[in-house]
Amino acid sequence: MKDSAMNTALPRDPTLLVARVLLASLFVLMGWGKLTGFTATVGYMANTGAPLPALSAIIAVITELGIGIALLAGFLTTPLSVILAIYTIATAFIGHHYWTFSGMARYDMWIHFYKNFSIAGGLLALAATGAGRFSLDAYRR
Repeated sequence: MKDSAMNTALPRDPTLLVARVLLASLFVLMGWGKLTGFTATVGYMANTGAPLPALSAIIAVITELGIGIALLAGFLTTPLSVILAIYTIATAFIGHHYWTFSGMARYDMWIHFYKNFSIAGGLLALAATGAGRFSLDAYRR
């Protein structure tokens, strides 16, 4: 089947806009929460064993909130989606190490661990397709 025939099921640009909004919403909300509750964020980072908890918290806020907003706007979508995908996989290993838990806590962490991988897959798909017409990337061109 040709690519053009496959793209007729959904309109490309509105679908890419919705994809960006859905993917970015998680990062913007989580980054905002980390920023407004920064002391608790540092404590959480320390609890998960993240290296240099205060620096890890700053990196998390900048990455989640900053890149999340850029992704929402469709700004530098391809490189930032790749960076966010790598970050999301890394945070799966740092924050959702299910293999250290047991019982329901293990199952909960297992879900979050693999949800991060699924989100990274969506980010990589967005990196491959680009932001679409409704984006700052398109406006810059």
